[in-house]
Amino acid sequence: MTREQITTPCGEIRGTACQHPGVVSFRGIRFATAGRWEYPEIVEHWDGVYDATKYGACSYQPRAFYDEEAVPEKAFYYNEFRKGEQYTYDEDCLFLNIWTPADASPDSSLPVLFYIHGGGFTGGCGHEKHFDGPVWPTQGVIAVTVNYRLGPMGFLCLPELAGEAGHCGNYGLFDQIAALKWIQRNIGAFGGDAGNVTVMGQSAGAMSVQLLCVSPLTDGLFSRAVMSSGGGISKMLPVAAPPDKQYPFWQKVMARAGCESLAAFRALSPEKLFAAWQEEKADQSRMAQLMGPCMDGCLLTKSTVAAAQGGEQKNIPYMMGSTSHDVMPPFIYKMAKDWCRLQADQGKQPSYAWFFDRMLPGDENGAWHSSDLWYWFGTLDNCWRPMTDKDHALSRQMSTYLTNFAKTGDPNGGGLTKWLPTQKGQNKVLRLGEKETHMGGVSMAKLNYTMLTNKAVGE
Repeated sequence: MTREQITTPCGEIRGTACQHPGVVSFRGIRFATAGRWEYPEIVEHWDGVYDATKYGACSYQPRAFYDEEAVPEKAFYYNEFRKGEQYTYDEDCLFLNIWTPADASPDSSLPVLFYIHGGGFTGGCGHEKHFDGPVWPTQGVIAVTVNYRLGPMGFLCLPELAGEAGHCGNYGLFDQIAALKWIQRNIGAFGGDAGNVTVMGQSAGAMSVQLLCVSPLTDGLFSRAVMSSGGGISKMLPVAAPPDKQYPFWQKVMARAGCESLAAFRALSPEKLFAAWQEEKADQSRMAQLMGPCMDGCLLTKSTVAAAQGGEQKNIPYMMGSTSHDVMPPFIYKMAKDWCRLQADQGKQPSYAWFFDRMLPGDENGAWHSSDLWYWFGTLDNCWRPMTDKDHALSRQMSTYLTNFAKTGDPNGGGLTKWLPTQKGQNKVLRLGEKETHMGGVSMAKLNYTMLTNKAVGE
């Protein structure tokens, strides 16, 4: 039996070789099941040999119902991450992907890097081009990416649902937790150490990581966290509202869909559900609070800012950062810095702050929101851009910092520029990008100018 077929606590599973020599991928592993607006049930067994050679379905999301190439305002991220790819969308979407060294065994005890994709809690999946074939297993770290429910499938709140389960909403976040629990039970078979899991996310994925870091339901599921362009402390980002504050919005969606009962709403086609949701949110202000995580009293009992200021976040090492042409670059940068400073002020474990400013070749959009992902994942060969030796060298540096962090909680080592944690008297960040990697400051005036003069690309 080769390492492309292994025995897990759930049963036999067959993977396939990856584009990196010596790496095996296991794609589309069903980690849980869930009915519409029901909380996930973790998969514990399957019959026969599970075929993990193809990616599983993505959650339904707006792009499932139109041709992305025909919508100019959506073209940037489509051209960057999805052009030429084919995706399947379904309510049955709770799948994860694992990349592991081909020679890994249950005795290997390799660190695990668990990635949560962004997309505003309304789009994305764990197998777009920049996630396909992370370089991390070549550096001794197992890679995991995950799909979770999005938009109205993942975050709808109604009093009828609260009556069923005692709480409602956050279905997509519970999916993430279910995936982490599945990893705890099964990753040893792939050569991983369940006691050495790092969670990482970007944008809404970073916000997810932050929520997981303050949730009382996630103790023991991970030991480190990485947040890119979305985590931190800020009054600028919407605060998760209690479910009852969201009820009126979702009741209007239900009425717009012509449904008089929860049973009818559950039976509504995904296309009609998403159409009603899109129409209603177009009429709402501050809609971000009406389509994402809520303070459900179970997974989230208070705001992330309040929890962190009270010292209730996980006392673990953090890596935090943003890009120079990010969404609202001065605010996103300050969010990460303030989280790191708070960690230091509270005497918690070290936090490492970065700033990415590589002007990606191929256009004039700079270091846009999500651009750093190509480099962290080491997937530059999947990209259409004319990447240079400089880009590949930077990617090798960044992936090494990241995998070092996943191994020990300290990104340093291997001849890399020394990355100092944030602490009293040390507020510099690791500068990654245009100049040689170094510890330095960031001009807030320049970030403000960028925000005022450059329209952020993407969705």
